[in-house]
Amino acid sequence: QLQLVESGGGLVQPGGSLRLSCAASGFSLEHYAIGWFRQAPGKEREGVSCINSSGLRTNYLDSVKGRFTISRDNAKNTVYLQMNNLKPEDTAIYYCAIDRRATMRLDDARYDSWGQGTQVTVSS
Repeated sequence: QLQLVESGGGLVQPGGSLRLSCAASGFSLEHYAIGWFRQAPGKEREGVSCINSSGLRTNYLDSVKGRFTISRDNAKNTVYLQMNNLKPEDTAIYYCAIDRRATMRLDDARYDSWGQGTQVTVSS
């Protein structure tokens, strides 16, 4: 069973930065497109960003463009989400998942092998 593990969340002030990591357990990520999603309390899960297997193609939710950057290091078997200029509305649990068909769409129905999530809280 493919398993992803997210880390790097925490409490940060508005305007601050965090880098989230998505690591694979027991398999190689290098052949998969990976997406980051988030779910805030009382809201539906939404797609934040995705990256193809080579790292050459990315996609972003409009509200995070220019602030978030997705990247991957296949040698370290990890995908990252660098989040800068964080806002209170970015507060959510952040998840990573696999897009087996590399659709590069931020539609959670196209993803599987979800991690357990990491909490990001942006507050002063």
